[in-house]
Amino acid sequence: MTLTHMREWLMAKTTSIGKTKHSPQRMCIGCRTMKDRKELIRVVKTKDGGIFLDESGNGQGRGAYLCCDLDCMKRVEKTRGLDRTFKMTVPIEVYEALRNEMEEIACKTK
Repeated sequence: MTLTHMREWLMAKTTSIGKTKHSPQRMCIGCRTMKDRKELIRVVKTKDGGIFLDESGNGQGRGAYLCCDLDCMKRVEKTRGLDRTFKMTVPIEVYEALRNEMEEIACKTK
């Protein structure tokens, strides 16, 4: 490839005309499907061990992603998916609280 061809190739790669913006992909820990990050709800574990739903997606701490579907939350609860993801034992009360929050969020979006 000549220098001129390389320049043309680089220019074609760097132009933004007609390109769509890249959206980060994340995997749901319930159904294990890859989706856009915006389509998922983030569950965060803070340094002090607190676990909560992060609707903004910007909370500090270790994150795991779930679909907005209650079936995924039930699957995570049944398989103890948060225990594996956060490498700690998550109490059943936390799963129940997350499920209740998830139901509220699902009602808002419908």
